[in-house]
Amino acid sequence: MLAMSDVEVLIVRLAGAEDLPLPAYATKGAAGVDLYAAVTGAVTIPPGERYLIPTGITIALPEGYEAQVRPRSGLALRNGVTLLNTPGTVDADYRGEIKVVLINLGDEPFTVRRGDRIAQLVVQSYARVKWLEAADLEATERGSGGFGHTG
Repeated sequence: MLAMSDVEVLIVRLAGAEDLPLPAYATKGAAGVDLYAAVTGAVTIPPGERYLIPTGITIALPEGYEAQVRPRSGLALRNGVTLLNTPGTVDADYRGEIKVVLINLGDEPFTVRRGDRIAQLVVQSYARVKWLEAADLEATERGSGGFGHTG
């Protein structure tokens, strides 16, 4: 079994968000930490509408890492609420507040309250690409077959 390694990430709670928990893993095996709504009052999102929800935190990822903002499956299943621009990428050099674009695809208005778990954040390493221009590419069995090509 491979051992997981911890990545140290600096985090700052912004003014007015001191009462909110830091992002945390809900279970031992969770890949993502929960992000909490740092709204000052209840925000109601009507069906079909979207709203930018602050989290009250900024982070400093090490070079070579990114954080992906992803939807919470329970919100999607129970309320039809998900994220636009998902996964949203937080780059290692971004120092602004992490915000979440929630959209209500459900049939009823959805209310976000301070401290609600609204999304999850997954931190992972990535590779930088060095493009090597070529005249053509090696042939494969699939070739240029696109969407739905494999059934």
